[in-house]
Parts: sequence; C-alpha cells; structure tokens
Amino acid sequence: MADTDRTLSEPATQLFDRLDDLRAGMLGIEGSGQHMQPMSHYVDREGQTLYFITSAQTDLFKAIGNAGNTAHFTVQSTSQDYYACMSGPITQSMDEAKLDEIWSAMAAAWFEEGRQDPDVVLLQMPLREAAVWASSKNPFVFGLEILKGNRDGETADVGEHQVINFPAAA
Repeated sequence: MADTDRTLSEPATQLFDRLDDLRAGMLGIEGSGQHMQPMSHYVDREGQTLYFITSAQTDLFKAIGNAGNTAHFTVQSTSQDYYACMSGPITQSMDEAKLDEIWSAMAAAWFEEGRQDPDVVLLQMPLREAAVWASSKNPFVFGLEILKGNRDGETADVGEHQVINFPAAA
C-alpha cells in the first residue's frame, strides 16, 4: 500500500520511486485529438525528465511536431493504490548518448534494424507538474469509508492527493 505520509512529505521522490517500479504508462499529446497510448518510460531523476523511444512513423511522433508540444503521462500502480498524471513539454531529443544509455532488448523488439533503424526517435519530456493520489487503506477500510460517507453524508477519507510543481530546467 502507498505510504501517504511520503505523498505529503516527499511527493517528488515517491513519484520517481513509483516510476522506477512500473514498466509503462499512457502518453498523450495535448490538442492532438488522439487517444493516449501505452509507452515505456525511462526516468532521469536528476534532470526530472522522462524519456520515451518511439518510431518516426507513429501518429504520436507526428502529433508532437517540429516545435514540440505538451504531453501528459499517466501511471497507476499494479496494486491500485497510487496514481499519477504528469505534464510537460515534449520534443525530439538528439542526445545519442542518452539513447544508447536507455536502449534495451525491449526497445529493439520494435525496430527491424534495432538501434540503427532510421526511424528510432528519442523523446524527452521535462516534467513541469504532476498530480499524485495515494491510498494506504486496505480494501476493507476503503469499503467502510465509502459506507460511512454514504450513511453520514461525510466525504470518504481514502488517501492523499498532492500537486508537484517542478522547477524549469536551466
């Protein structure tokens, strides 16, 4: 279960820890009219940036455009006790060293020519804001809170919510 005390005291550290534990989330490009798409993320904690590997032939990449765009990336823990929605500018990165650093067998499976495929694109998304929700309540306590809220007209207390603002990179 999520540590709701950490959600309040160190939400950014908790977010990055959770991202490290998850393989993928849903990435969407603002204003594109496209549905969000499942994508594997790569975390740069120090730079507070997410990276994604995609193909230049995807609609997602085309929606970003040459000047970049704003993206939203959402994740949910496998135990359904932690949720996050992150946003920030997304652009193509030309950082070959970063691409080499995060390249994996999983990424290679999507490209016929592997790392040398001309359609391999690295995207970077410096985080600007994230909203996180965490619940430490077990299912029984959760159910009791819902019953209590319906019976007494009180708001159910099932966890914590925090908005994180990341400083713009220099």
